[in-house]
Amino acid sequence: MSGARHASLFLDMLAAERGASKNTLDAYRRDLDDYLAYLKETGGQPDNATSAAIRGFMASLEERGLKASSAARRLSAVRQFHKFLYVEGYTPADPTAAVSAPKRGRVLPKVLSVAEVDRLLQVAYEGVRHPEAAPADRLRAARMACLLELLYATGLRVSELIALPSSAARTRDRFLVVRGKGAKERLVPLTDAARDAARAYLALLEEQKKAVGPWLFPADSETGHLTRQAFARDLKALAGAAGLRADKVSPHVLRHAFASHLLQNGADLRVVQELLGHSDISTTQIYTHVLDERLKSMVRDLHPLAESGEG
Repeated sequence: MSGARHASLFLDMLAAERGASKNTLDAYRRDLDDYLAYLKETGGQPDNATSAAIRGFMASLEERGLKASSAARRLSAVRQFHKFLYVEGYTPADPTAAVSAPKRGRVLPKVLSVAEVDRLLQVAYEGVRHPEAAPADRLRAARMACLLELLYATGLRVSELIALPSSAARTRDRFLVVRGKGAKERLVPLTDAARDAARAYLALLEEQKKAVGPWLFPADSETGHLTRQAFARDLKALAGAAGLRADKVSPHVLRHAFASHLLQNGADLRVVQELLGHSDISTTQIYTHVLDERLKSMVRDLHPLAESGEG
């Protein structure tokens, strides 16, 4: 039985036996769709899911920046789903029993160092320049180099990045106009490296495919462009090739690196808020640990009494 069928039976039970409202059912459906998509991506199904798979799903929520309260709600839905499958005899065990809920409170985002980002880019470009690389492999490496350069230069959300139009690689401007959450538009800067990578990738795409459609990252998918899951999978493979832990690298982690490295180099928190597309400064304040370190070092290095020993 498919995961979708299992979920359908569970939702039917909620509606029939517990009288769940449409809003409640929609919320459960969204949570389960996310969970089932993760299982499918990792080669699993609800009837063979393990505790390790559940923990992996929870870790993926943290990487994507989900609040602890939202992650706890999602785990609750997954728990009830698996309890139902076990009680009804669809699975031999309940894998969620040994999984604890995420601790409430702000979880600091995983951050890559500048050197680690450089290493990822270096390995991507090595794939582009490899003299014996097949055309398809060279194109894939050029696409990854372009994705990395753009993501690290702009801090785009993954959904914004993969849906960039092909015109983004042709612009002569040093910025992109991006339509983010709530259809709000914002300007994000383009570095020379990002523009060069986009142009080189587009040229290779045109050379191999002869025609370029509306998307910068076309793919055989429902949307017609690269999916979030495919990008995350390719990025983890690149991380392994670069000698980095795959569980430490994700598209969302690179967005965090963009913000953290800007703040470390003196950018204003509100400027970073604008670049990330956060409507509320409190969302950006997860990075205040970076500012705290910067302020401490400023006082240590610049205060006139810092080395005098005076109290």
